Amino acid sequence: MSKFVAILAQSPTALVERLGRGRVAAATALMVLGAVAAFGLAPDTALETGASERIARELALPAIAAAGADESYWREERVRRGDTLGVMLARMGVDDAVAQTFLRSDARVRPLSQLRLDRPIRVETDADGHVLALRYLMQNGELLSVDRAAGQVGAGFVARRTVPNAAVSLELRANEIRSSLFAAADSVGLPDAVTMQLADIFSGDIDFLHDLRRGDRFSVVFETRRIDGEPAGAGRIVAAEFVNKGVAYRAFLWRSPDGTESYYGEEGKSLKKSFLRSPVAFTRVTSGFSLARFHPFLQAWRAHKGVDFAAPIGTAVHAAGSGTVSFAGKQGGYGNVVMLQHSGAYSTVYAHLSRFAPGVKHGARVSQGEVIGYVGMTGWATGPHLHYEFRVDNVQKNPLTIALPNAQPVPVAQRAAYLAEVAPLAEQLALSRGMVLAGGE
Repeated sequence: MSKFVAILAQSPTALVERLGRGRVAAATALMVLGAVAAFGLAPDTALETGASERIARELALPAIAAAGADESYWREERVRRGDTLGVMLARMGVDDAVAQTFLRSDARVRPLSQLRLDRPIRVETDADGHVLALRYLMQNGELLSVDRAAGQVGAGFVARRTVPNAAVSLELRANEIRSSLFAAADSVGLPDAVTMQLADIFSGDIDFLHDLRRGDRFSVVFETRRIDGEPAGAGRIVAAEFVNKGVAYRAFLWRSPDGTESYYGEEGKSLKKSFLRSPVAFTRVTSGFSLARFHPFLQAWRAHKGVDFAAPIGTAVHAAGSGTVSFAGKQGGYGNVVMLQHSGAYSTVYAHLSRFAPGVKHGARVSQGEVIGYVGMTGWATGPHLHYEFRVDNVQKNPLTIALPNAQPVPVAQRAAYLAEVAPLAEQLALSRGMVLAGGE
């Protein structure tokens, strides 16, 4: 015993060195047992016990009503990998040959043959497993409803598709670009539709084909829709920030009293330019604005006072700005060409088109972004592309570098209301800067 006390009296460091780590654990256990023994009872110790009494009381049980024939139950199952509708119905206890036949054969319920993983299906059945109703939220946001006619077993079924009311909430995403905008957006769960909106909103200030740099950052506050708690798609961007080459651009959605919506900066300046930088979406420049270029068709050096955008034949071409069609037809080396006259001294040219959009003819009014034709290779072209010219007083200017005029800002009478509405959104964007992942994508 004296030897054990001597061991315990040593310091923890000395104890470890002497016994080793394996034996220290055993010594620790002995210490605990010794402490417990110190609080034990001596032999023949008498304990005082109080009087005890057993009490029993009968409690009334609630009445349980038997399920009636007209009782129904809603069940919900989520689509698992490899599931078919038949497998899911069996899992929910459905025993209804009539319903199975209807769900397999009716064209209106065809989406049930292409179930999406983890999407829920809700089925109402009676006590015998007969289907009374079925609900399924389809990929396009419509609710597929199947109901037994008159709610009676033995009757047929009625299927309908409706657009249900969606609960709208706001979500925030932020990230830093390491390789591409879409890679950075995907890594934080930003839907592709929202990423496209982001590029469109800032397209007047940023060329997303050529200006993006590693280290650029974005923050987005956008709408999300849910139906019965299930995601039903993304809505509009209500606030966004994009830092490109160290310069921060911000945008806020504002609805004016007349119901029109557009994006503005923090001080109410319109982000929408009077003209788009590019009339075709997400393409590449194959030939820029130049005073001396070797023409691939003419095999000679001459000025190229426009920009060529490569794109597959049939790609939509959009009006760079609102205006009037001054010419639509064939013209020399341009081939099929549309010329638009805009306000003031501005005009634009769209050449080598494969065809024109319906209604595009001399004198027709077009809006910014409206499709006016489709990419082709008519005229002096060696491959499919759009030749685009931007003219001021009928003199060609480089559309990629010229300073484009802005649209009208928020009216002065509405400026105070605008600033009050965007202030909390600006705070969210400021907070999101700390959300950017340390490692980017």
